[in-house]
Order: sequence, then structure tokens, then C-alpha cells
Amino acid sequence: MYLPQEIIRKKRDGEELTADEINFFIQGVANNTVSEGQIAAFAMTIFFNEMTMPERIALTCAMRDSGMVIDWSHKNFGGPIVDKHSTGGVGDVTSLMLGPMVAACGGFVPMISGRGLGHTGGTLDKLESIPGYNITPTNEVFGDVTKEAGVAIIGQTGDLAPADKRVYATRDITATVDNISLITASILSKKLAAGLESLVMDVKVGSGAFMPTYEASEELAKSIVAVANGAGTKTTAILTDMNQVLASSAGNAVEVREAVRFLTGEYRNPRLLEVTLASCAEMLVLGKLADNTEDARAKLMEVLDNGKAAECFGKMVAGLGGPADFVENYDNYLDKAEIIKPVFADQNGIVSAMDTRAIGMAVVAMGGGRRVATDKIDYAVGFDGFIRLGEEASSDKPLAIIHARSEEQWQEAADALKKAITIGGEYTPTPEVYRQIRAEDI
Repeated sequence: MYLPQEIIRKKRDGEELTADEINFFIQGVANNTVSEGQIAAFAMTIFFNEMTMPERIALTCAMRDSGMVIDWSHKNFGGPIVDKHSTGGVGDVTSLMLGPMVAACGGFVPMISGRGLGHTGGTLDKLESIPGYNITPTNEVFGDVTKEAGVAIIGQTGDLAPADKRVYATRDITATVDNISLITASILSKKLAAGLESLVMDVKVGSGAFMPTYEASEELAKSIVAVANGAGTKTTAILTDMNQVLASSAGNAVEVREAVRFLTGEYRNPRLLEVTLASCAEMLVLGKLADNTEDARAKLMEVLDNGKAAECFGKMVAGLGGPADFVENYDNYLDKAEIIKPVFADQNGIVSAMDTRAIGMAVVAMGGGRRVATDKIDYAVGFDGFIRLGEEASSDKPLAIIHARSEEQWQEAADALKKAITIGGEYTPTPEVYRQIRAEDI
């Protein structure tokens, strides 16, 4: 029998906790025998003293096991159960194409996603711009749609990693969010509770990234790969660029539009294609659906070009309550803003930098994200047709097209965008994908 305060004291004094001690504490979080004050103290001791790799693995497993861990064996999927998680960004719509692409290649992707957080857009908010789409189906429906379509993207249910929900809420109000051990356990406990066999982690780098520096992003990626593999789930991480908006759009309905156009081949932003292919290829290799990255990329391009990926997306949307003809008639279903017009730079010149975080906050300010949890999302607002770094802004080439509800809102968004984009000066290209981090690299 342990005492929560003795576990806190031990960690406070820089000692290593045992798996049993961590498990006892987290069970107490889940069943409310550990107080909010004790959670805050526990998080603060970890913030200052960090955790060893065995402690991180124990914390992740304890939080994963604090609620239901989905077992898909009764579904007899007949293929590997794989997933991807991103640390978030602006215009990061990859999940909407990635799930169907991997499904079309024989994988099964039961993806549990989140809402927008701060400047980053949320996959669930994007999907909820599709009329009828149900992000909270029963576990039975979740499994059925995953089996039928090969992919189902839904929201976190209360019985998955409930301890994380309590710990995160306390971290959020006690300045203990930005800690590698706690971030690793929070991300992975939810993902691993979904019954995955393998996972690809997309960790962002740059001005729109969650982590402040390349080194911090790399450290998080290495921690996630080490902990997830230690917890028994084959995991690879990729470091990808978020120094500019990833897609051509940022918002909710505008990004869903772009995702459908990407899947049908109507338009594919080259950066978005590269990052999506990088994650998908790792998923196919981990799931033994491809021999190597080159083989995986060839298979992925084939299902994009022959329409199978778009078909899987359509089946997922219909299976979760959306329109059966959504892929064919998406424009009839997605909400549109009253004012859709371009914004131009005040001077001509090469785009040398973007404050991607500020662009994300401009979407939030328009109503495309939340300032507080109770805010209602306006699915129609946002940007599309983004200029890219290294391109020349001119009277023929706008910075973006703004989708706004009023002239006043359009003007505010235009001012924010002009401030966030630097014209002139030195431009140094950055790669879309910096590197992969696999278990053997650590």
C-alpha cells in the first residue's frame, strides 16, 4: 500500500519511481482518491526532475490502462491496425487523406482525434463541418465502420485514458503542460488505448509548431518512439516542417474541400502530398503492407490515382452519418462564407517568412477555432489559395483568399495575414520532411 504524498515526496527528492508506485498514483487519479492538489504537485515534481525512460513507459501504460483498452480481435479485420498522430499545426489536414489512403492499401485505421487546441486546427472540427457526421458513435459502430471502410475518425470517448483527462486539465492550469515526459504520456496513453499494432508520429518543426525549437521537437519525437516501443506498440516518428501553412487552406470546411479535391486528384498541394506520403509510407512499412518506402509510395500513389482512397473516404463519411454522395457533391454540403475574396501584399516581393502560429490565431479570431472550450465553431470561415515561401507576391499573386462573414471580418483577417507574412529579405528553403526516427535510431 502506498501513500500519494509519499510518491510525490520521493519524486520531489529526485528519486526514481517504480512502475507499481506510478500505477498506484494513476489509478488514484482515475478513481478520484488522488486530489487535484496532489496531481498538481506530482506534475510539478516531474516538470522539475523529469522522468527516466522506464518511468515514462510506466506512466504511459498506467494512463492507457486507467480506462478501457480497445481489443479489436473479435472484428477479424484481416490486416494491420495502424494509426498516425500529429502534434498539430495550421492547414494540417493530412489525417483526412492519410486514413483512406492507408485503408485502400489494406490497413485498418481506427483513428481517435482531437479538437483544435490554441492555434492548431482540430481534425474533429473539420469533420463536423460535414452535415450528419457523427464523431461520437458507439464502439460497435466505430469498429463496424473501420472494418467496412478501412478507416473511421472519431473523438475520444470518456472511457479511454480517463486519468489523462484529469491530469491534463490540472496541467493546463498549473503551468506544467510543456514537459516532455508528461506530453509523451498524454499523447500515447490515448493512442495506445485504441488497440493499435503500430503508430506513426508526425512531430512538427517551425513557426507553427507546438515545440519551440527543432531540438525540442526532436527530443519529443525520440521520447515518443522510445516509450511507445517500450509499451509494446511499434512506432516511428517523422519530423515535418511547419514554417508555413501545410495545405493551401486553413479553416474547417475549406480544409475538408481541399482534402476531397486531393483524394479525387482535382488538386494536390505538393507540400501536403509530400508530408502525407511520408506518414503513410511509414505506416505501410510498419504494418508490413510494403517492403520499403519506395514500394509504399508506389502503392499509395496508385490508390490515389485509381480512386480507391477517395472511395474509402466516402464510405467512412456515409458510415458515420454523413451524406452518401459527399465525395461527388461536397460543395453542395459544406458551409460557405458570404465574402470570398483575395488579399494582396502592400508591396511586391518574395515571401521570405510566415508566422504560422499567427495565421492559426487569425483563423481562431474569425470564429474558425475556440478561445474558450464552450465557443461554437464557424465552419465556413478561413483562408485558401495560400502563397508559399519563396513565391513572389504581386498584383497577380495574392497572399491568400479570405472566406469571411462580413467586410469588417475580412478586413481584420487581411490585416492579420499581412502582419504574419514577411515580404523581402533572405529566404532559406526548408525540407518538408527533416528526418525519420525509428526505434533502432535511439
